[in-house]
Amino acid sequence: MEYRTEKDSLGEKQIPADAYYGIQTFRATENFPISGIKPKKSYVDATVHIKKAAAVVNSDLGLLESAKAEPIIRAADEILGGKFRDSFVVDVYQAGAGTSHNMNTNEVIANRAIEILGGKRGDYKLVSPNDHVNMAQSTNDVCPTAIRIGALMEVLKLDATLGKLETAFLRKGKEFDAIVKSGRTHLMDAVPVRLGQEFTAYGVNMRKHRAAISRAAESCRELGIGGTAAGTGLNAHPDFRKRMVDQLKKQTGIDLHMADDYFEAMQSLRPMVDLSGAVRNFAQDLSRIANDIRLMGSGPKTGLSEINLPAVQPGSSIMPGKVNPSMAEMVNMVCFQAIGCDTTVLLSAQAGQLELNVMMPVVAFNLLHEIEILTTAGDVFVRFCVDGLTANAERCQAYAEGSVSVVTVLNPHIGYLKGAEIAKEYVASGTPLRQIVIDKGLLTAEELQKIFDLKGMTEPGIHK
Repeated sequence: MEYRTEKDSLGEKQIPADAYYGIQTFRATENFPISGIKPKKSYVDATVHIKKAAAVVNSDLGLLESAKAEPIIRAADEILGGKFRDSFVVDVYQAGAGTSHNMNTNEVIANRAIEILGGKRGDYKLVSPNDHVNMAQSTNDVCPTAIRIGALMEVLKLDATLGKLETAFLRKGKEFDAIVKSGRTHLMDAVPVRLGQEFTAYGVNMRKHRAAISRAAESCRELGIGGTAAGTGLNAHPDFRKRMVDQLKKQTGIDLHMADDYFEAMQSLRPMVDLSGAVRNFAQDLSRIANDIRLMGSGPKTGLSEINLPAVQPGSSIMPGKVNPSMAEMVNMVCFQAIGCDTTVLLSAQAGQLELNVMMPVVAFNLLHEIEILTTAGDVFVRFCVDGLTANAERCQAYAEGSVSVVTVLNPHIGYLKGAEIAKEYVASGTPLRQIVIDKGLLTAEELQKIFDLKGMTEPGIHK
């Protein structure tokens, strides 16, 4: 392998000659061989957008000559187009604040810009990672801005998945609306409900989470770019802040605005906590719904077997013919991971001190990761599970008719205590509820026929 020599304030290093990254990135790969996990695509894209916007703005302000700005912009566009992705090599777990990630981006863009100008990689006299690509910026305002923009990019995808989940559940709610089943509270027999009511509720729940996540994401639209190192804006033109926001809006198509206080925007990771919390809330409900689907699909002979789940793969290496609720199980695992990511975001956000939160690298990864995996998991859950669900109507009807709690409908006629006596006798003897009531002379068969309307029990009202 051929090498080139690069120098920084700590000394010299031999860098692979074909590498687009430079000495500071190389030091980070030596210092932090922790997980092998590299930055999320949306985080890289957001950071590159910031570099491109800064080149445009600084050029327009007359601070960066066009001969340097133009190749920087071109290099950024190439990266955004999918090139040089393997050059972003810094581990997720790195030095505080994200200096290594910021410099990785600066160096890759600088070296590609140098190449565009006809120079050799590492010839930073042509384009400097610090003086030109990082002009009027600091890691301290670049990284929180990149997290916000990256999160907004990912939320757009999650919103689409939430829409699919909502639609799929509501469609099943309509399809299953006529199917009466036993409700269950505490996992015990309860009054009848319709299978469609359960699935409609899932759809409404998705709609509400979609709105909550959208509201939480609003706080990420406020950008502190231009605060530079501590919020003061040192080394940045007075017009840099507004122009950066306008340029980033133009590049990303996302509605963004300036922070009302640049010190707060750099001290606090409140927007990330807001969004992560809303995403976590969605994860816990999606996991709950996946559990319901697993439970209702249990069987086929010794479980509830109220619904039939699509078979996506063999369920056992030893038991022939076994099929498991694989997609719902996957969703549970993803939701647990997302909830863990949220905990990391929360703890990291409270760990900031004074003018800076140095835990931003781990916040960037965990926030974007939880959104990403919930997006993809929700999408395949719809395609490979929810869309293909069918109802076992006969089993549902049998459970509804056999539920102890249908006696509840008799409360207005015979009272709670007598109803409890009948329920106990039903469980102990197995004699049909109606027969017990008739034998005790509490109601006639004709009266019971009118009262025991199972479908009617799934709507408000007193049955007479």
